[in-house]
This record gives sequence, structure tokens and C-alpha cells, in this order.
Amino acid sequence: KRLDPKGGIHLLQGTNSDSGALMRAPETPQVASAGFKVIEDVLYQALCESRSSKSADEVELMRYVSRVSSQAHVEVMKACKPGMMEYQLESVFLHHCYFKGGCRFAPYTAIVGAGEHGAFLHYGHSGAPNSGEIPDSALVLCDMGGEYHGYAADITCTFPSSGKFTEEQAIVYNAVLDAHTQVIAAMKPGVSWLDMHTLAERVILGGLLKGGFLQGDVEEMMASNLGAVFMPHGLGHLLGIDTHDVGGYGYDYPQRPQRDGANKLRTARILEEGMVMTVEPGCYFNRYLLTQAYGKDDLAKFLNRDKLEANIKLGGVRIEDNVVVTSNGCDSFTQVPRTVEDIEAVMAGRLEWTVK
Repeated sequence: KRLDPKGGIHLLQGTNSDSGALMRAPETPQVASAGFKVIEDVLYQALCESRSSKSADEVELMRYVSRVSSQAHVEVMKACKPGMMEYQLESVFLHHCYFKGGCRFAPYTAIVGAGEHGAFLHYGHSGAPNSGEIPDSALVLCDMGGEYHGYAADITCTFPSSGKFTEEQAIVYNAVLDAHTQVIAAMKPGVSWLDMHTLAERVILGGLLKGGFLQGDVEEMMASNLGAVFMPHGLGHLLGIDTHDVGGYGYDYPQRPQRDGANKLRTARILEEGMVMTVEPGCYFNRYLLTQAYGKDDLAKFLNRDKLEANIKLGGVRIEDNVVVTSNGCDSFTQVPRTVEDIEAVMAGRLEWTVK
């Protein structure tokens, strides 16, 4: 109704709430001089709304590219060996997506961070182009997706370079996996994405506490916003034609939260049927953020500094699925090994992983 042509001529103008990029409407003095009303504040938002909810055909297309990308991630796990270069795993992924799935392009620059490199959220850019050698017994964080007919997959797997998790690696990994599982189980129309982010923070802190990396009470940690030290990014984002798709903020949607960590959310919307979201909780032992936290009394009291420093080279764990919100829950497109046991079995050749 808001695009009724009788109301005037609609021009495309608006600001991308994710990138901040402004799209300006073309100058059309002849339109106004001809007596037409020019409307610049409706079309952009209408397009954002239409892209934030996927049609059945779009869902099937995104399911396909996620399936191809899932199989490519499995091939990366099977290929990984200590001493390889990070970019070699990127190459394995890109080759499989194109050779097996016809995905000629990637929607974003691959992130392959081994060891401490995994603690940097967007490692892999031109300044650090996945150029490190993969150490023995290191976690390898691979955030990679294929693109098909303009639609993106965005999947992250984390696994041990040696094929076997250490005890400490497994503790951190399972804390993130627990958060990932609980969020997906709770997703349905009407649920606040901010609430899901908060849930993930609470579960991860609980896992770190149980594993001896933290001390104290989880609710007190939450009140002090300790979660942002270990997960300094949002839980996930809208996915579609852009990796970070439009429609996150603006119009009458909830505004960006102000507290640390949550302020990195690319949307705080209430979930609706047809939305495709990434679910990507993470936990990182980032030297810079931990050093800052050690110097703050309200945070330092929760940190087992000796254990954290002994494991500082662990890097990071992120687990990311691509998930569509359904009428009464959600459905993940992503089909990769997730449990410690399955990852180790696939990497050892004991389990033939099937992507359907």
C-alpha cells in the first residue's frame, strides 16, 4: 500500500544499517516540474523488508548453496594436516564449491585462522591473507561459504589440526556448541534476537566456569557484561543476497543495543517466519581483550588468569549454521559434523559423513 503509484514517484534512497553506506536518490528535477510528487523514504525500506523474509524458492536455493558449502567444509576437515598453509584449506573449499556445486563465486573473503589467528574475527583479509602455517594440535577456525545465483551461505567450523581435541580445546568447543544448540532449539517467530544473543553469552560463560577458566557466579558475570570479553561480536545476522543482508535496523524495528557485545549485533529484530539467520556463537582468547579485562576489577575477579594465560594460544571457536525461521520453530540448512566425537571420527577416516 505504501508503494501505491498514485501517491507519487518512488525513488531509491536510504542508508544500509550494516555498512552505513548511503544510497542517494537520483536528481530528477523534470519529474517534480511535471507535477509529480517525489517520494524518497519508502522504496528503500520496502526492498529491505522484502529481502528480510525469503520466499519458498529462495529458501530452496539457499538450502542448496548451504548443502554444497557443508560438503566443502567436510572436505577441508579431511584435508587438514599440521604444516599446511591456511590458504591451502581455503583453496580446498573454493575448489569443491565450484567443481562439485557450480558455485563460481564466494560471497565474502574466507577466514581460515589457525591457533591464535582464530581469535581475530575477520582474519583472512588482504593484510593477513590466510598466510600462516598450521601448527600441530591447534584449533583451526574456518568461516567460509559458497554463492549460487547471488545467494550466500555463511558457515563456520572449528576443528583440531591434529584430528584430536585437547582437553582444554574440548571444554571451550563444547561451551560454544551448547550455546549454538540451545539457541537453535529456542528460535521461532516472536522470539527476540537480542534475547538469543544473551542466552548464548550465558551458556558460554557457564561452560567456561565449569571448565575452570572462570570463577564466581554466572549471573554476576552477566551483570558485569563479561560475555563481551569472550564473544565480542553479535550472535548472527540476516543472510541472503548479501552475506550481512539488509533489514537489520531501521523503520520500526528495535534499535541497536548499547551494551558491549550486544552493540555488535547486526539486528535486534523479533524473529519472523521466513527470515534466514546465521547462528554463530563464539568464544575467543584474545590477548588484547583479556589484557583489558585483567585491568578492570569488576571483570578480573571472575578470571582464572593462570589458566587463561596457559591456554592463550588456543585462539577461538566459532560454530555457525544457516537457519530459516519456520512457522513453529526453525530449520538449519547446515550439514557438517558438530560434536567432538563426529569431528574426530571424520578427520580420522572412521566416519563417512553424508550431506543429503
